Amino acid sequence: MKVALAQINTTVGDLAGNVELCLQAIQAAKEQNVDLVVLPEMAVTGYPPRDILFDSSFIEAVQAANADLAKRAEGGPPAIVGSVIPADRKQAYHPSLFNAALLLHSGEASLAAAKQLLPSYDVFYEDRWFLSGPSSSPIDINGKKVGVLVCEDLWDEGYPVHPGTQLLKEGAELLVCINASPYHQGALANRQHHAKRQGAPIIYLNLVGATDELIFDGRSFALNADGDIIAQAPAFKEDLLIVEFDDREAQELQEMNLAEELYQAIVLGIRDFAGKNGLKKAFLGLSGGIDSAVGAVVATEAMGPKNLTAVHIPSRFTDPRSIQYSKILAKNLGIGYQEVALDAIHSASETALKKLLDGGTTAENIQARLRAMILMAFVNHHSGILLNTSNKTELALGYATLYGDMAGSLSPLGDLTKPQVYAIAEWINRGEEIIPAFIMDRAPSAELKDDQVDPFNYDEVGPKMEALVQANQSDAAMRRAEHKRWQMGVILKLSEKAFGTGRMIPITRR
Repeated sequence: MKVALAQINTTVGDLAGNVELCLQAIQAAKEQNVDLVVLPEMAVTGYPPRDILFDSSFIEAVQAANADLAKRAEGGPPAIVGSVIPADRKQAYHPSLFNAALLLHSGEASLAAAKQLLPSYDVFYEDRWFLSGPSSSPIDINGKKVGVLVCEDLWDEGYPVHPGTQLLKEGAELLVCINASPYHQGALANRQHHAKRQGAPIIYLNLVGATDELIFDGRSFALNADGDIIAQAPAFKEDLLIVEFDDREAQELQEMNLAEELYQAIVLGIRDFAGKNGLKKAFLGLSGGIDSAVGAVVATEAMGPKNLTAVHIPSRFTDPRSIQYSKILAKNLGIGYQEVALDAIHSASETALKKLLDGGTTAENIQARLRAMILMAFVNHHSGILLNTSNKTELALGYATLYGDMAGSLSPLGDLTKPQVYAIAEWINRGEEIIPAFIMDRAPSAELKDDQVDPFNYDEVGPKMEALVQANQSDAAMRRAEHKRWQMGVILKLSEKAFGTGRMIPITRR
């Protein structure tokens, strides 16, 4: 059997655009004479549409898009595509939908399977919008019995009658699982574990692209009955992968160095956040520190050097080498560089605020907030987006100024510990010195007073704070800073537990 795995990048709510992407993949697969095309979970709607699903007019438009896709795909090979459909029953105060895998064939869209296991953990709240689907039976594709699963239906090992097991009992010769599985470190190994335990040939088709905080890494794959990988699509890129089960030998797993994997995930996250929101330009504060340096590198690749401007804002406390090496980094990257001295408005604020600037953190924080004001002036004047360059360790400790260095619509590094930022920097410099050695080697400093250095051993505190986050725990520092994180911009999710919609910790607590 010859199957096309269409790893495409959809956009939430862009029904016409998503239908076109599906049709392009089906047409390309038709030219390869395949028996079946497989497309991602909720490819028609984009993933995740979340509370748009409460809008009945959107659901009506989705049904029209489903029908349009089926009609326009007539003449192509059968295709399995993810979408939503009204459920066969109603629940009060609920959209009452199925997260569905539709079979497109002969100009019609029919239900191949409705998702049975609805995740409700971390960033998933599917029982808010969907009802659990009924058990399904294998469908006939060119004389072969194909069992269809939707994402979580492959995963749960504790379910009394597992959907995959049930399909195999009914004679399925091939399992097809469509997914919108977000990236996090270690995700690919987890997916392959659950695929292999089915004990059957299986296609695991995953979405690629990014929506808000979620990054979808693709890396679709096919396994034979022995659990060997016989085909694998690339990471973080669209692809049409053709698999012939009858004549494919096992392949070695394609794995990336973790630093490279994180780098590529962040690049995709920035690129799609900007592109899908129509943001053509980006700005960031370039301080001469490691976080802003790594942020500048990933943003350059994501946006293109002509569309990125780094703004350096030296103060009376800035080491002259911070200015020197910020300029060198900007030159190395070929990005725009602007310099705005802080002292004039800093002095004006001291005159205006007087005793309010008590010489402690108030005096330091006002500088961070003035810097944010300057950065936002660039964004407002030129349009575009401000990228935040805070890291997860700082956010966990509360070592960040609200309305200051926490400003920015998107936080590319906000789910990286400080040691991980350094690891990515080392990977960036693997062939040549992109990030100057001074930035790599200097002691971290906010440069808000004379001879200031960060009061932490990041190699020790970074993993410690990360362990607390992953365990859904908090220490005193994290509790004090909870209100800050509630006001943070969108943080790209790179770990199993990020600061964002998957961590719902109250501000007010005892």
